[in-house]
Amino acid sequence: MIVQDGRVQGPPLALTMGEPAGIGGEIAAKAWWAVRAAGPAFFLIGDPALVKDAPVALIEVPEQAAAAFPQALPVLPLPLAAPVLPGVLNPANAPAVIASIEQAVAFALAGRAGGVVTNPIQKSVLTAAGFPHPGHTEFLGELAGDGVPPVMMLACPGLRVVPVTVHLSLRAALATLTTDLIVEHGRIVAAALARDFGLARPRLAIAGLNPHAGEAGTMGREDIEVVAPAIEALRASGIEARGPYPPDTLFTPRARATYDCVLGMYHDQVLIPIKTLDMDGGVNVTLGLKIVRTSPDHGTALDIAGRGQADAGSLVAALRMAAEIAETRGKATRP
Repeated sequence: MIVQDGRVQGPPLALTMGEPAGIGGEIAAKAWWAVRAAGPAFFLIGDPALVKDAPVALIEVPEQAAAAFPQALPVLPLPLAAPVLPGVLNPANAPAVIASIEQAVAFALAGRAGGVVTNPIQKSVLTAAGFPHPGHTEFLGELAGDGVPPVMMLACPGLRVVPVTVHLSLRAALATLTTDLIVEHGRIVAAALARDFGLARPRLAIAGLNPHAGEAGTMGREDIEVVAPAIEALRASGIEARGPYPPDTLFTPRARATYDCVLGMYHDQVLIPIKTLDMDGGVNVTLGLKIVRTSPDHGTALDIAGRGQADAGSLVAALRMAAEIAETRGKATRP
């Protein structure tokens, strides 16, 4: 157990290495400086050489992280196959990137880590090395799925959003969207908001697919024939779901006060608003896992890697949110 600010907390969080040529090492160091006094405690699984601007304490097991954390960033070493040049991708290091994720998940499943926080990966270089998954979310679903498909949520103070279709072209997203898929996501999101965020009766706002939510069918009938039946099914199962709402007015301050999460029909429909609202403080949360998992709401930033310019705000927010979710889950299981 970890004692911080006089409170007993759970195991430290496991932070994955992410793309070695990106900003993962830099923001890990900056995040440690930001939270080392008050927590949450975490340890990095990766090559210690990636950490340039913080003291490092090499550890052999997660249980050693707590004692080291106030003085140095704990690092569980995972060597790379090839030297790292900032901003230059090397598929030879892809196996270590994948192994970092696998180790973090294994620690969390065993209760030796309170949750997993993932540094950004470069999907193209992992794909070139034979990685079969579109991204983190799908891989984590394979490693730590809880019997339901993993769902990606983006969250910041004042807004939570979930895209029903994710890493697909817009044409493919439209072909993939079904009433059943919306209902499935709505149920997973409602359950996660209760379990992970402590909301007894979550309020879901469902975005329409077409401009003006179809304008009574004059701009497309999908909102009438696909989206509306999903909302009816969610309400019939006891979930407070409303809509479909015109997406262009769904993210105003007044509208945001009326719901706990928005379900959007495709990726950019909900990710553009949240990244516009809080790019530096947004957090990617994977719902439907046995473990807690969060991630910064940005990519590897290869263009500024090694320059000391990276902002660690989103990683700090991801660490804090992971700790909060772990604490909420813990309260639900304690008598």
